[in-house]
Amino acid sequence: MVEGVNFIGKTTSCEGAQTFRAYDPQKNKELSEQFSIATRQEVGQSLQKAQEAFLAYRHVSGHRKADFLDQIAEEIMGLGNELVERASAESGLPTGRIEGERGRACNQLKMFADLLREGSWVDARIDKGEPDVRRMLVPLGPVVVFGASNFPLAFSTAGGDTASALAAGCPVVVKGHESHPGTNELVSGAIIKAAQKTEMPDGVFSSLNGGPEVGGDLVRHPLTKAVGFTGSFSGGKAIFDMAQQRDEPIPVYAEMGSVNPVFLLDDKLAASAEELAEQYAGSVNLGVGQFCTNPGLIIAKEGSDLDTFKKVLAEKLNDNPTGCMLSPKISKSYKQQRTRMFEQSGIEVVAAPEEESQTRGAGAVAATTAEYFISNEKLGEEVFGPFTLVVSCSDDAQMHQVANSLEGQLTVTFMGEDEELADRKLLIDTCREKAGRIIFNGVPTGVRVCQAMHHGGPFPATIDSKFTSVGTTAIERFVRPVAFQDCPEILLPDELKDDNPLGIHRIVDGNLTR
Repeated sequence: MVEGVNFIGKTTSCEGAQTFRAYDPQKNKELSEQFSIATRQEVGQSLQKAQEAFLAYRHVSGHRKADFLDQIAEEIMGLGNELVERASAESGLPTGRIEGERGRACNQLKMFADLLREGSWVDARIDKGEPDVRRMLVPLGPVVVFGASNFPLAFSTAGGDTASALAAGCPVVVKGHESHPGTNELVSGAIIKAAQKTEMPDGVFSSLNGGPEVGGDLVRHPLTKAVGFTGSFSGGKAIFDMAQQRDEPIPVYAEMGSVNPVFLLDDKLAASAEELAEQYAGSVNLGVGQFCTNPGLIIAKEGSDLDTFKKVLAEKLNDNPTGCMLSPKISKSYKQQRTRMFEQSGIEVVAAPEEESQTRGAGAVAATTAEYFISNEKLGEEVFGPFTLVVSCSDDAQMHQVANSLEGQLTVTFMGEDEELADRKLLIDTCREKAGRIIFNGVPTGVRVCQAMHHGGPFPATIDSKFTSVGTTAIERFVRPVAFQDCPEILLPDELKDDNPLGIHRIVDGNLTR
């Protein structure tokens, strides 16, 4: 049952007089429960508890932390239909999508549990001699995680940021997204229950309700050591700036989205223009375009094949009904951004919806030339929703100029036959410097949770392109290296002891051993 509370460790709290309600975008009405907005005092209490928990949690063994993560997954699954129905009501997403997200969130937790049990992720290095130096990764301290609007489970309360921070040994304070506070409360309760069952220290997890003011208090608090964020560029950049203005600047790992350019190469387009259009209509419309990997920019050479592609793409998008967007705010923003794009010089409106209600949005396509795109930086901005811009180029050289003009991206995709892909090595190399993931003959929507995944990219896609928010290496965001010089054996962490009691892979005197 949802009660509208904040969690300060295992204690519930409602000190503040201010409240808010969640909104059901499908029914276009507020939900009944009132949620207490956290006070500055509650922010301080949650981080003080997190710091106290850190002093113990940083020494909890990898196997015990793994049991904790597995138990979180079990408690989340134990919420059953209550969680699915609440998340669907607060996000407008269908229950099937929510069930898939729940599975993804639990699989992420289990993936990090497996990583902890194996143990080599600490990157232990030992150089014996004079002096004897031994190095490994250790947790940073309390981490603040901001829930995402478009993934109420997989990128929110128990999503990848929380899972990786807890795996690293860092207590977490979540600032729940205002759009799905009931979902946040249910999942937070599951995490607290898991912490109690596995005897984790009180304060290893807390969760607070509120908007930008609460978020700002969390980022500025001196006990916060890092921040994880998924959302808009304006939100992520504001958090980053705030974090750098502290007396002690801290890292902010903000994933802020991109337009995810797609290059349609000549032979592929000539052979399958209609099939490509149908494939990309599905990708543009997936989740009503509310993915950070939505293909918002399609680049190809001008000609009849591209004309066919645009025509079929417009038809397929027009065939789809409007979809419920995550909130009235996001729906309004999408329509405003789309209108601004349509009003730019050199823009041809290829497909535009005739009518949409307050919380619903429909697919749209615009087209322009390479000259206009290169000369107007606004044409490269993300439109968060089911929108894509088709850019026509006169030749390969102009296609390369478009690639050079791109900002940092999460993904860049190439659709081409093997031979023509091999001939575009320079273009692909140029785009490699612009993106965190290069995709061949697929669509960018959908981010597989696996060891090798990199979900990040050069600014402004993310704050720091060296790190990912998906996959096991996400743990590296919340640790730092420490070297022990001539340390007595009894004081060394198990990971660095001579007899390797954990049996992990280590580099000893330059050799990988176990």
